[in-house]
Amino acid sequence: MDDNYIDIDDQESKSLGFDFKGFLFKALNLWKFILLCVGLALIVAYLINVRKQNIYSLDSLITVESDQNPFFTANTSISFNWGGVSGKVGKVMTSINTRSHNELVVDSLEYYIQYLQQGEYNKLDIYGRSPFVFDINKSKPQVLNFPIRIIKKNDKEYEIYTNTEATTKSAQIYDDKSKTQVNLPQGEFRQTFKFGESIELPFLSGKFTMNPKVNFSEGTEYYLSFLNFDNVVSSYQRSIKIGPYNNAASSVLRLSLVGNNKVRIADFLNATTSILSRTELERKNLYATNTINFIDSSLRAVDLNLKDVTGKMNTFRKKNKIFSVDEEMAQLSEKLKDIELQKEEANSKLNYLNSLENYLTTTTDYSQIAAPTSVGIDESNILNSVAKITNLSIERQNLENSTKEGSVLLKEIDSRIDAEKNVLLATTKSTKSTLNFQLNTINRNAANYEAKLSELPEDQQEFLKIQRQLDLSQEAFDIYMEKRGEAAIVKAANVSDITVIDEAKDIGNPPIGPKKSLNYMMALMVGFFSPMFLVFVVFLLDNTIHGSDEIARMSKIPILGLIGKYRYKNNLVAFEKPKSAVAESFRAIRSSLQFVFKKNASQSKANTLMVTSSVSGEGKTFTSINIATVYALSGKKTILLGLDLRKPKIFDDFNITNEKGVVNYLIGDSNFDEVVTHTHIENLDIIPSGPIPPNPSELLMSDKLKELIMTLKDEYDMIVLDTPPLGLVTDALELVQYADATIFMVRLDYTKKGMLQLVNAKQRTGELKNVSFVLNFYRHKNNSNYGYGYGYGYGYGYGVYGNTYHEKDKSSLLKKIKDFLKRI
Repeated sequence: MDDNYIDIDDQESKSLGFDFKGFLFKALNLWKFILLCVGLALIVAYLINVRKQNIYSLDSLITVESDQNPFFTANTSISFNWGGVSGKVGKVMTSINTRSHNELVVDSLEYYIQYLQQGEYNKLDIYGRSPFVFDINKSKPQVLNFPIRIIKKNDKEYEIYTNTEATTKSAQIYDDKSKTQVNLPQGEFRQTFKFGESIELPFLSGKFTMNPKVNFSEGTEYYLSFLNFDNVVSSYQRSIKIGPYNNAASSVLRLSLVGNNKVRIADFLNATTSILSRTELERKNLYATNTINFIDSSLRAVDLNLKDVTGKMNTFRKKNKIFSVDEEMAQLSEKLKDIELQKEEANSKLNYLNSLENYLTTTTDYSQIAAPTSVGIDESNILNSVAKITNLSIERQNLENSTKEGSVLLKEIDSRIDAEKNVLLATTKSTKSTLNFQLNTINRNAANYEAKLSELPEDQQEFLKIQRQLDLSQEAFDIYMEKRGEAAIVKAANVSDITVIDEAKDIGNPPIGPKKSLNYMMALMVGFFSPMFLVFVVFLLDNTIHGSDEIARMSKIPILGLIGKYRYKNNLVAFEKPKSAVAESFRAIRSSLQFVFKKNASQSKANTLMVTSSVSGEGKTFTSINIATVYALSGKKTILLGLDLRKPKIFDDFNITNEKGVVNYLIGDSNFDEVVTHTHIENLDIIPSGPIPPNPSELLMSDKLKELIMTLKDEYDMIVLDTPPLGLVTDALELVQYADATIFMVRLDYTKKGMLQLVNAKQRTGELKNVSFVLNFYRHKNNSNYGYGYGYGYGYGYGVYGNTYHEKDKSSLLKKIKDFLKRI
């Protein structure tokens, strides 16, 4: 008994492991279902692919050059220290992704206007190949996201068509990018216009012109639509990519963009480089422009002074008739003029430094500083500091367009500007002290010369004074004019530091997307793994027995025989179809039973075989009838005893009634001869169960049954007991004492695994003895009972075992679907 406990526990522990082989063959058995899922997934992928537009990628190459210009050398006295390439690449890459830059590009190309053509599955962007062009009135609102159909009537006229139930919709005025609401005509709206004629509708303002390069097909549907300006800018701001072309040439940058329309992509990239180059040149010219403006303001003051002094000289000469003085005094006056010229230059420098100091301390925008060399300041520290502060200020302005105020980058630039500004203020203070010292020296020298000239007559002194003023004003004017000319030359000679190496162009670039092969690959994976996962879940949740290998793992009870699936009109297969494979199966079971009976030989002449099962519908009655038949056909006198008192069944196949049977004998209503029926099969008698009693269990426990069995053992060679299901009622356990061998029916794909544990437990406790399994609905398959392909190819199929233990089986739609899934 202890050994049995160990064996059963071992088998149960084995049954808990995952049967990978069983799962694999279960999946192979459902190959049609998996193939169907893969096919459906591929169809879905195809439908997705044909509806997706091609995606293209174009790029262009630009280079960022150093700010070098031959006019900044010895040819000019004005210099602008722009620096080298260092730092400019980063600035250009930042500028490309700023919103302000992309707004300029989108606005210049009017990419908020969509030209559409109805395709097979959706509307296609036909920018660059549209048969018409719309000249938009930016001061009037244009309806957003509302395709307006354009229908050509003839070469001169076209029709605008809309159809909507909405009364109002959002619109945008592209001049100031403001939004508003416009009224829409309800239902169908049609109105004819001439090409080139202005349109003034509540939702559309502008005019259409023909594109002579593209044919306007009358049968094709064309549409015009407007997009939100901010959304368009944001989409391009996110989409455009810029990066170094390679590590060897860090100043060469690659711009790339993807989209559905190659012409649109190329135009955007080329407009981007053009506007970027123009913006960079304006930034580069800002320093020269500020210097020219500073010189112009100085020139106006010098010009007024020159005119005033010239007027004084003319008046003085007319009044005093003095046109020259002696040579010695003239030389003194010339020296005094040189000193005063030095004084004027020093004062100009001081004025510039004072203005610069005031500018640095009163403003935060340092991009408007004029070149120090415009007033003759050539101090390298001042020149470098002014150039650095100007560049940092411009860099900060560019970052403001793409970075939030208070960010780390802006704080870092502000810190660098403050540090450079402090250095410049300190240098300015030191330079001002030096200039003041020079001015004191110049003033002392001037006083000496003026003292010598005071010996001349007053009219000659006045003449020389006016003459010096006139010469000084003229020289100052000439100097400023020269410097202005130099600054203008510098500005005119400037070229942008950004140069296009390779512009964007459509050269038949193949599409880069959609990834149709990837979509098909994903479809294959989803189509394959989804049903496999479903099969896996079903396999884990499935608690029915599917094959003999499962029984071998879960129980040590031997398998006596196998019965295939075979559809026939009744249960008499072994008699009416003796050459069938299923009849041969029963003969094989008969042969196997001989060994069981010999092993457990009894003193009586007859052998008793009990046939039971766990629940109804597993083939118990079918097996009882055919085993009894094959024994009778072998010459043994056989009787089939119907002991399933709750649901009589065996009488139907022999065309007899169930009016008298075992029940009548047990209650003493009939004698043995009255309940025995001789069948049309030689050597086979049957005793049906008789009327359904109210107390079947008590009748089977009575001594009359024992008496009946003893009588049968004396008169027959083989007794077959058709009993109730073991798993539903206890009647079968009362009959074990009369059986020399017990057959427990297992119907594959029907019997629950838990029922095997029940049989194991009954055998372990001794309630069942000499029990063997017979598998019904068996399909022999490759290597595993979850495989595919039939060994016998034939079998027996029958309806649901009686309805006493279950509700009436209805062929519901759900059952039909389940049966179909089982078949595939």
